[in-house]
Amino acid sequence: MSELRKSNTDLPYFITLTVVDWIDIFTRQAYCDKIVESLSFCVKNKGLIVFEYVIMPSHIHMIAQSLDGNLNFILRDFKSFTAKKIIKEIEENYQYEGRSKWLLHMFEFNAKYYRQNSKYMFWQKTNYPIELNSAHIQYQKTEYIRNNPVEAGLVTDGEFWQYSSANPTSPLRTSRM
Repeated sequence: MSELRKSNTDLPYFITLTVVDWIDIFTRQAYCDKIVESLSFCVKNKGLIVFEYVIMPSHIHMIAQSLDGNLNFILRDFKSFTAKKIIKEIEENYQYEGRSKWLLHMFEFNAKYYRQNSKYMFWQKTNYPIELNSAHIQYQKTEYIRNNPVEAGLVTDGEFWQYSSANPTSPLRTSRM
């Protein structure tokens, strides 16, 4: 089944957005802030509902929903917009991004294999959507998101990870299921 059809209902989905080659780009606050700003925009203007999220160094997990059943289109636009914004940030602020040449090279290298990307490819193509059609699956995915930074050895408690819905002072306000 195509990815378009996989997240084309009004149910919530567990989504994973991964940077190409699992590059640790979200180790910089500026890039995480771009993600939060863009998600907030989608919540306010595109009908996105984010129940849980975590921004890990190379990927993002979310439980999200679109009431109009167009989650796939919102994610497509989100990925396109954030890729352009973050790449522009890397290009324009190379003085504080010591890996700028390498990062741009990697994004350019990955774009060579996909016709849709003219110069750079930032995100992997798939979002790995999993429909959350039962309370058990919703609970399991919520716990996975909240514990992901702990399992990765980044913090001792999920509440300590800044870019996570488990953190009470998270910069992104989330809804509750």
